[in-house]
Amino acid sequence: MAKRNIRLSTDEVLRKKCKEVKEITPNVLTLLDDMAETMYEANGVGLAAPQVGVLKRIVVIDVGDGLVEMINPEILETKGAVVDYEGCLSIPGKSARVERPEYVKARAYNREGQEYEIEGWDLMARAICHETDHLEGILYIDKALPEEEDEVEA
Repeated sequence: MAKRNIRLSTDEVLRKKCKEVKEITPNVLTLLDDMAETMYEANGVGLAAPQVGVLKRIVVIDVGDGLVEMINPEILETKGAVVDYEGCLSIPGKSARVERPEYVKARAYNREGQEYEIEGWDLMARAICHETDHLEGILYIDKALPEEEDEVEA
């Protein structure tokens, strides 16, 4: 395993659509391992392949319940809406309010090539949406809500 460099928001690779993984090769397995190591070392909860310069539909997520590896993820269903602050390893030190679904159901493949479905609430739902957006060339700042002024009562 090796830590990879995280691309920053000015890197054009983050604005490109990723290609589907057609075959799980040793290179894909190495990429999954490297992405997990990179995410953990950067104290992130998710990382998408374009964030390390690879235009493949691969995501790793860990919101505290263990590592989830997603190859060719696809969101099947969403419910609800929650506005919360969101950040990104490709935009260090920044955050913004983003509306995301409260619940997400997604389908993906694991490292053995087996298809599975995953359900996520709250932070997991947010992470799945955030990381799959990366695969489409979308950053959270594209969906950021305007900051509201705090109302002060006189």
